[in-house]
Amino acid sequence: MELIDDEGNLFGIVNVVDALVVLLVLAVGVAGVALVFSGDDEPAPDIETTHATLDLGSQPAYVVDAINEGDTHAPDGNSELTITDVHLTPRGSDIGVTLRVELEGEVTDGGAIGYANAPPRLGRTLAIETPRYEVDGQIREVGDDDALDRAETTAIVSDTLDAETAEGVTPGDEVRLAGRTVATIQDTVTYATNDPDQSRLFAEVTVDAHREGETERFGDNPVRRGQGLTLPTSEYTIDGTIERVDGDLQLGETTTRTVTLRMDEVREDTAESIRPGMREGPVDDPIADITAVDVEPSIIIATGEDATVNVVDHPVNRDVTITADLQVRETPSGVRFKGESLRSGSTVTLDLGTIIVDAEVVSVSG
Repeated sequence: MELIDDEGNLFGIVNVVDALVVLLVLAVGVAGVALVFSGDDEPAPDIETTHATLDLGSQPAYVVDAINEGDTHAPDGNSELTITDVHLTPRGSDIGVTLRVELEGEVTDGGAIGYANAPPRLGRTLAIETPRYEVDGQIREVGDDDALDRAETTAIVSDTLDAETAEGVTPGDEVRLAGRTVATIQDTVTYATNDPDQSRLFAEVTVDAHREGETERFGDNPVRRGQGLTLPTSEYTIDGTIERVDGDLQLGETTTRTVTLRMDEVREDTAESIRPGMREGPVDDPIADITAVDVEPSIIIATGEDATVNVVDHPVNRDVTITADLQVRETPSGVRFKGESLRSGSTVTLDLGTIIVDAEVVSVSG
Protein backbone atom coordinates (compact mmCIF):
# COMPACT_ATOMS: atom_id res chain seq x y z
CA MET A 1 0.00 0.00 0.00
CA GLU A 2 1.28 3.46 -0.90
CA LEU A 3 1.95 5.94 1.96
CA ILE A 4 0.00 8.66 0.17
CA ASP A 5 -2.35 7.65 -2.65
CA ASP A 6 -3.33 9.62 -5.73
CA GLU A 7 -6.08 11.49 -3.83
CA GLY A 8 -3.68 12.75 -1.13
CA ASN A 9 -4.90 10.41 1.60
CA LEU A 10 -2.50 9.05 4.16
CA PHE A 11 -2.55 5.23 3.89
CA GLY A 12 -5.57 5.77 1.69
CA ILE A 13 -7.65 6.72 4.77
CA VAL A 14 -6.90 10.21 6.15
CA ASN A 15 -6.32 13.37 4.20
CA VAL A 16 -2.78 14.65 4.76
CA VAL A 17 -3.92 18.20 5.52
CA ASP A 18 -6.42 16.98 8.11
CA ALA A 19 -3.73 14.86 9.73
CA LEU A 20 -1.39 17.84 10.03
CA VAL A 21 -4.13 19.91 11.68
CA VAL A 22 -4.79 17.14 14.20
CA LEU A 23 -1.08 16.87 15.00
CA LEU A 24 -0.85 20.66 15.50
CA VAL A 25 -3.78 20.68 17.91
CA LEU A 26 -2.26 17.80 19.89
CA ALA A 27 1.08 19.60 20.07
CA VAL A 28 -0.50 22.79 21.41
CA GLY A 29 -2.50 20.83 23.99
CA VAL A 30 0.56 18.96 25.23
CA ALA A 31 2.50 22.22 25.50
CA GLY A 32 -0.33 23.82 27.49
CA VAL A 33 -0.54 20.91 29.89
CA ALA A 34 3.21 21.02 30.38
CA LEU A 35 3.04 24.75 31.12
CA VAL A 36 0.23 24.35 33.62
CA PHE A 37 1.90 21.55 35.52
CA SER A 38 5.43 22.88 35.30
CA GLY A 39 7.12 24.06 38.52
CA ASP A 40 8.00 27.50 37.08
CA ASP A 41 4.94 29.47 38.50
CA GLU A 42 5.84 32.42 40.84
CA PRO A 43 4.36 32.02 44.36
CA ALA A 44 1.50 34.30 45.40
CA PRO A 45 2.71 37.43 47.27
CA ASP A 46 2.64 37.37 51.08
CA ILE A 47 0.03 40.00 52.06
CA GLU A 48 -0.15 41.43 55.61
CA THR A 49 -1.86 44.41 57.30
CA THR A 50 -0.93 47.14 59.77
CA HIS A 51 -2.60 50.33 60.98
CA ALA A 52 -1.55 53.97 60.85
CA THR A 53 -2.76 57.38 62.02
CA LEU A 54 -3.10 59.95 59.23
CA ASP A 55 -3.31 63.70 59.86
CA LEU A 56 -5.24 65.27 56.99
CA GLY A 57 -4.81 68.78 58.42
CA SER A 58 -7.66 71.24 57.86
CA GLN A 59 -10.36 70.28 55.38
CA PRO A 60 -13.49 72.13 54.23
CA ALA A 61 -16.80 70.89 55.62
CA TYR A 62 -18.06 69.66 52.25
CA VAL A 63 -15.09 67.25 52.01
CA VAL A 64 -15.36 66.10 55.63
CA ASP A 65 -19.03 65.29 55.13
CA ALA A 66 -18.01 62.62 52.59
CA ILE A 67 -15.32 60.90 54.72
CA ASN A 68 -16.53 57.81 56.57
CA GLU A 69 -15.29 54.62 58.20
CA GLY A 70 -15.11 51.84 55.63
CA ASP A 71 -13.95 54.02 52.73
CA THR A 72 -11.21 52.27 50.71
CA HIS A 73 -8.44 53.16 48.27
CA ALA A 74 -6.26 50.72 46.28
CA PRO A 75 -3.15 52.36 44.76
CA ASP A 76 -2.05 49.07 43.15
CA GLY A 77 -2.95 45.38 42.93
CA ASN A 78 -1.22 44.39 46.17
CA SER A 79 -2.04 47.45 48.33
CA GLU A 80 -5.28 48.71 49.87
CA LEU A 81 -6.15 51.38 52.46
CA THR A 82 -9.34 51.22 54.55
CA ILE A 83 -10.50 53.98 56.94
CA THR A 84 -11.29 52.44 60.34
CA ASP A 85 -11.78 55.53 62.57
CA VAL A 86 -12.45 59.26 62.05
CA HIS A 87 -11.67 62.06 64.55
CA LEU A 88 -12.79 65.66 63.93
CA THR A 89 -11.94 68.92 65.70
CA PRO A 90 -12.58 72.62 64.98
CA ARG A 91 -9.73 74.40 63.16
CA GLY A 92 -10.70 77.94 62.30
CA SER A 93 -13.41 77.98 59.65
CA ASP A 94 -12.46 74.45 58.55
CA ILE A 95 -12.35 71.06 60.30
CA GLY A 96 -9.27 69.19 61.47
CA VAL A 97 -9.35 65.55 60.37
CA THR A 98 -7.38 62.68 61.89
CA LEU A 99 -7.91 59.16 60.55
CA ARG A 100 -6.98 55.67 61.64
CA VAL A 101 -6.48 53.48 58.57
CA GLU A 102 -5.74 49.83 57.84
CA LEU A 103 -2.90 49.37 55.34
CA GLU A 104 -2.74 46.10 53.39
CA GLY A 105 0.42 45.37 51.47
CA GLU A 106 3.05 42.87 50.41
CA VAL A 107 5.67 41.74 52.92
CA THR A 108 9.13 42.76 51.73
CA ASP A 109 12.31 40.69 51.95
CA GLY A 110 13.16 42.48 55.18
CA GLY A 111 9.89 41.39 56.78
CA ALA A 112 8.27 44.84 56.67
CA ILE A 113 4.93 45.59 55.07
CA GLY A 114 5.18 47.61 51.89
CA TYR A 115 2.27 49.83 50.96
CA ALA A 116 2.29 51.27 47.43
CA ASN A 117 5.92 50.15 46.95
CA ALA A 118 7.26 51.68 50.21
CA PRO A 119 7.05 51.05 53.96
CA PRO A 120 4.49 53.14 55.92
CA ARG A 121 7.13 55.38 57.51
CA LEU A 122 6.36 58.22 59.96
CA GLY A 123 5.98 61.46 58.04
CA ARG A 124 5.16 59.76 54.75
CA THR A 125 2.25 61.27 52.84
CA LEU A 126 -0.51 58.91 51.72
CA ALA A 127 -3.26 59.78 49.26
CA ILE A 128 -6.86 58.61 49.54
CA GLU A 129 -8.93 58.68 46.37
CA THR A 130 -12.55 57.58 46.31
CA PRO A 131 -15.38 58.31 43.86
CA ARG A 132 -16.50 61.19 46.13
CA TYR A 133 -13.30 62.87 47.36
CA GLU A 134 -9.52 63.04 47.12
CA VAL A 135 -7.33 63.93 50.14
CA ASP A 136 -3.88 63.20 51.50
CA GLY A 137 -2.32 63.13 54.95
CA GLN A 138 0.89 62.43 56.83
CA ILE A 139 1.52 59.29 58.88
CA ARG A 140 1.92 60.20 62.57
CA GLU A 141 1.85 56.75 64.15
CA VAL A 142 1.95 53.10 63.08
CA GLY A 143 0.64 50.19 65.16
CA ASP A 144 -1.82 47.36 65.57
CA ASP A 145 -4.92 49.18 66.87
CA ASP A 146 -7.68 49.87 64.38
CA ALA A 147 -9.08 52.78 66.45
CA LEU A 148 -7.57 56.10 67.54
CA ASP A 149 -6.55 56.50 71.17
CA ARG A 150 -9.28 58.81 72.46
CA ALA A 151 -10.17 60.32 75.82
CA GLU A 152 -13.38 62.08 76.86
CA THR A 153 -11.79 64.96 78.75
CA THR A 154 -13.43 67.60 80.95
CA ALA A 155 -12.08 71.14 80.84
CA ILE A 156 -13.12 74.44 82.42
CA VAL A 157 -13.02 77.13 79.73
CA SER A 158 -13.33 80.90 80.25
CA ASP A 159 -14.21 83.54 77.68
CA THR A 160 -15.59 87.07 77.57
CA LEU A 161 -18.73 87.31 75.44
CA ASP A 162 -21.44 89.85 74.90
CA ALA A 163 -23.93 89.52 77.74
CA GLU A 164 -26.77 88.16 75.60
CA THR A 165 -24.61 85.45 74.04
CA ALA A 166 -23.18 84.44 77.42
CA GLU A 167 -26.67 84.00 78.86
CA GLY A 168 -27.56 81.79 75.88
CA VAL A 169 -24.82 79.24 76.64
CA THR A 170 -26.64 76.41 78.41
CA PRO A 171 -25.84 72.89 79.59
CA GLY A 172 -26.46 70.31 76.88
CA ASP A 173 -25.31 72.52 74.00
CA GLU A 174 -23.19 70.50 71.56
CA VAL A 175 -20.40 71.15 69.12
CA ARG A 176 -21.15 69.06 66.03
CA LEU A 177 -18.91 68.64 63.01
CA ALA A 178 -20.05 66.72 59.91
CA GLY A 179 -22.86 65.15 61.94
CA ARG A 180 -20.57 64.03 64.79
CA THR A 181 -20.70 65.38 68.36
CA VAL A 182 -17.18 66.40 69.40
CA ALA A 183 -17.88 68.48 72.54
CA THR A 184 -20.73 69.05 75.00
CA ILE A 185 -21.39 71.91 77.45
CA GLN A 186 -22.03 70.40 80.91
CA ASP A 187 -22.40 73.47 83.14
CA THR A 188 -21.98 77.24 82.96
CA VAL A 189 -21.69 80.32 85.16
CA THR A 190 -21.47 83.97 84.10
CA TYR A 191 -20.12 87.05 85.89
CA ALA A 192 -20.26 90.77 85.26
CA THR A 193 -17.29 92.67 83.84
CA ASN A 194 -16.44 96.38 83.88
CA ASP A 195 -18.36 96.61 80.60
CA PRO A 196 -22.13 96.23 81.16
CA ASP A 197 -22.51 94.76 77.67
CA GLN A 198 -19.90 92.03 78.28
CA SER A 199 -19.97 89.00 80.60
CA ARG A 200 -17.30 86.62 81.80
CA LEU A 201 -18.31 83.02 81.04
CA PHE A 202 -16.97 79.88 82.65
CA ALA A 203 -18.09 76.64 80.99
CA GLU A 204 -17.50 73.05 82.01
CA VAL A 205 -17.16 71.13 78.75
CA THR A 206 -16.35 67.55 77.78
CA VAL A 207 -14.36 67.17 74.57
CA ASP A 208 -13.59 64.15 72.41
CA ALA A 209 -9.82 64.44 72.73
CA HIS A 210 -7.22 62.40 70.87
CA ARG A 211 -4.10 61.12 72.63
CA GLU A 212 -0.69 61.50 71.04
CA GLY A 213 1.77 59.79 73.35
CA GLU A 214 1.17 61.34 76.77
CA THR A 215 -0.61 64.41 75.36
CA GLU A 216 -4.35 64.84 74.85
CA ARG A 217 -5.20 67.14 71.95
CA PHE A 218 -8.35 68.83 70.70
CA GLY A 219 -7.93 70.88 67.58
CA ASP A 220 -4.53 72.49 67.17
CA ASN A 221 -3.69 72.64 70.88
CA PRO A 222 -3.04 70.21 73.74
CA VAL A 223 -5.77 70.07 76.38
CA ARG A 224 -3.98 71.72 79.29
CA ARG A 225 -4.25 74.81 81.45
CA GLY A 226 -3.54 78.06 79.62
CA GLN A 227 -4.15 76.66 76.14
CA GLY A 228 -6.85 78.01 73.83
CA LEU A 229 -10.00 76.03 73.10
CA THR A 230 -12.49 76.89 70.35
CA LEU A 231 -16.05 75.56 70.60
CA PRO A 232 -18.25 76.53 67.63
CA THR A 233 -21.90 75.59 68.12
CA SER A 234 -24.74 76.37 65.74
CA GLU A 235 -25.69 79.45 67.81
CA TYR A 236 -22.39 80.85 69.12
CA THR A 237 -18.65 80.29 69.31
CA ILE A 238 -16.61 80.14 72.51
CA ASP A 239 -13.00 81.08 71.77
CA GLY A 240 -11.64 80.76 75.27
CA THR A 241 -8.80 79.65 77.51
CA ILE A 242 -8.59 76.44 79.51
CA GLU A 243 -8.57 77.29 83.23
CA ARG A 244 -8.14 73.71 84.42
CA VAL A 245 -8.53 70.12 83.22
CA ASP A 246 -10.51 67.24 84.76
CA GLY A 247 -12.12 69.55 87.30
CA ASP A 248 -15.62 70.49 88.37
CA LEU A 249 -16.92 73.97 87.55
CA GLN A 250 -18.01 74.28 91.19
CA LEU A 251 -14.71 73.02 92.56
CA GLY A 252 -14.19 73.73 96.26
CA GLU A 253 -16.41 74.50 99.23
CA THR A 254 -18.41 77.74 99.26
CA THR A 255 -17.63 80.17 102.09
CA THR A 256 -17.72 83.89 102.81
CA ARG A 257 -14.63 86.06 103.16
CA THR A 258 -14.43 89.68 104.27
CA VAL A 259 -12.39 91.59 101.72
CA THR A 260 -11.02 95.14 101.75
CA LEU A 261 -11.07 96.81 98.34
CA ARG A 262 -9.49 100.06 97.19
CA MET A 263 -10.34 102.48 94.38
CA ASP A 264 -8.02 105.47 93.87
CA GLU A 265 -8.76 108.77 92.20
CA VAL A 266 -12.36 108.20 91.16
CA ARG A 267 -14.73 111.07 90.55
CA GLU A 268 -16.67 112.33 93.55
CA ASP A 269 -20.08 111.47 92.07
CA THR A 270 -18.92 107.90 91.43
CA ALA A 271 -17.52 107.56 94.94
CA GLU A 272 -20.72 108.87 96.50
CA SER A 273 -22.84 106.36 94.53
CA ILE A 274 -21.25 103.40 96.34
CA ARG A 275 -23.09 102.75 99.61
CA PRO A 276 -23.28 100.05 102.30
CA GLY A 277 -26.05 97.53 101.66
CA MET A 278 -25.47 97.34 97.91
CA ARG A 279 -25.22 93.78 96.60
CA GLU A 280 -24.40 91.68 93.59
CA GLY A 281 -26.67 88.70 93.10
CA PRO A 282 -29.91 87.66 94.80
CA VAL A 283 -30.88 89.46 98.02
CA ASP A 284 -31.15 86.17 99.93
CA ASP A 285 -27.85 84.76 98.60
CA PRO A 286 -25.60 87.56 97.28
CA ILE A 287 -22.14 86.81 95.93
CA ALA A 288 -21.01 90.27 97.10
CA ASP A 289 -22.43 92.38 99.95
CA ILE A 290 -21.03 95.88 100.67
CA THR A 291 -20.82 96.39 104.44
CA ALA A 292 -18.83 99.63 104.69
CA VAL A 293 -17.58 102.46 102.46
CA ASP A 294 -14.98 105.07 103.38
CA VAL A 295 -14.45 108.03 101.03
CA GLU A 296 -11.54 110.47 101.31
CA PRO A 297 -10.21 113.16 98.99
CA SER A 298 -7.36 112.05 96.78
CA ILE A 299 -4.04 113.68 97.55
CA ILE A 300 -2.24 116.16 95.31
CA ILE A 301 1.41 117.11 95.78
CA ALA A 302 1.74 120.71 94.63
CA THR A 303 4.74 123.04 94.40
CA GLY A 304 4.27 126.60 95.64
CA GLU A 305 5.70 129.79 94.17
CA ASP A 306 8.47 129.75 96.74
CA ALA A 307 9.40 126.15 95.69
CA THR A 308 7.75 124.67 98.74
CA VAL A 309 6.08 121.27 98.39
CA ASN A 310 2.50 121.10 99.65
CA VAL A 311 0.16 118.13 100.10
CA VAL A 312 -3.42 119.17 99.39
CA ASP A 313 -6.78 117.54 98.76
CA HIS A 314 -7.83 116.99 95.16
CA PRO A 315 -10.89 119.15 94.40
CA VAL A 316 -12.74 116.40 92.47
CA ASN A 317 -11.14 112.95 92.80
CA ARG A 318 -11.70 110.66 95.74
CA ASP A 319 -10.07 107.52 97.18
CA VAL A 320 -12.61 104.87 98.18
CA THR A 321 -12.11 101.98 100.60
CA ILE A 322 -14.79 99.31 100.45
CA THR A 323 -15.40 96.48 102.89
CA ALA A 324 -17.39 93.63 101.40
CA ASP A 325 -18.41 90.08 102.20
CA LEU A 326 -17.68 87.99 99.12
CA GLN A 327 -18.93 84.47 98.40
CA VAL A 328 -15.80 82.53 97.47
CA ARG A 329 -14.64 78.96 96.92
CA GLU A 330 -11.79 77.33 98.79
CA THR A 331 -9.75 75.35 96.25
CA PRO A 332 -6.39 73.55 96.43
CA SER A 333 -4.86 76.44 94.49
CA GLY A 334 -6.29 79.14 96.82
CA VAL A 335 -9.38 81.27 97.30
CA ARG A 336 -11.34 82.03 94.12
CA PHE A 337 -14.03 84.63 93.49
CA LYS A 338 -16.07 84.37 90.30
CA GLY A 339 -13.64 81.73 89.11
CA GLU A 340 -10.62 84.03 89.51
CA SER A 341 -7.88 83.92 92.13
CA LEU A 342 -8.59 86.27 95.06
CA ARG A 343 -5.42 87.69 96.65
CA SER A 344 -3.89 91.03 97.58
CA GLY A 345 -3.15 93.06 94.48
CA SER A 346 -5.71 91.30 92.28
CA THR A 347 -8.70 93.14 90.82
CA VAL A 348 -12.35 92.23 91.28
CA THR A 349 -15.41 93.48 89.42
CA LEU A 350 -18.70 93.97 91.28
CA ASP A 351 -22.00 94.58 89.50
CA LEU A 352 -23.96 96.55 92.09
CA GLY A 353 -26.94 97.21 89.87
CA THR A 354 -26.63 100.96 89.37
CA ILE A 355 -22.85 100.87 89.08
CA ILE A 356 -20.08 98.44 88.13
CA VAL A 357 -17.04 98.67 90.37
CA ASP A 358 -13.46 97.67 89.53
CA ALA A 359 -11.41 97.62 92.72
CA GLU A 360 -8.03 96.33 93.85
CA VAL A 361 -7.91 93.76 96.66
CA VAL A 362 -6.09 95.16 99.68
CA SER A 363 -6.64 92.27 102.09
CA VAL A 364 -8.63 89.04 102.46
CA SER A 365 -9.67 87.83 105.91
CA GLY A 366 -11.41 84.72 107.12
